[in-house]
Amino acid sequence: MKILPAIRSMKDFEKLIGSRYRACVVLDMHIGHLESHLTTIKKHGFDVYLHLDLIKGLSVDTASLEFIHQKYKPTGIVTTRSRVIKKANQLGMETILRVFVIDSSAIEKSIELIRQSEPKLIEILPGVVPKVIHLFKQEVDAEVIAGGLIETQREVDDAIAAGAKYVTTSKTELWFSPDNHM
Repeated sequence: MKILPAIRSMKDFEKLIGSRYRACVVLDMHIGHLESHLTTIKKHGFDVYLHLDLIKGLSVDTASLEFIHQKYKPTGIVTTRSRVIKKANQLGMETILRVFVIDSSAIEKSIELIRQSEPKLIEILPGVVPKVIHLFKQEVDAEVIAGGLIETQREVDDAIAAGAKYVTTSKTELWFSPDNHM
């Protein structure tokens, strides 16, 4: 599948139940809801990637990562912090480093950060920049996820054609497009 659904609420998740998807990224979660929501999501057989930077009430550091890993056992994490990526790798978790591409300096710094932290996947934002996706595929040893501002099927197709393994989007109509099932 081309899409890695990014859910912002349990209403979003309800749309995934019964679909072919078996994984999702959890965004914008309050720490008080984490246990009940993750229990529900896992009960339906989904692999969960927690976007640590977007969990309200959580300080994103290696200690909080260890707590999340021990208590909730997500499949993986998403973060912008290289130290957290390194620790998650040590814990055997799937890792997604999120990088923001705003100019050539940001690209250079991101490539160095990726080489140092060695995430399994990198999420490039905005994901509507195929040229940058292709560049990262050449420069680093990590699969690419395109995310941010993906709103049309053409943008999904362009990102995949440029070398992205997945596209993250919260645009639910793209989740169920027949073009996005392989």
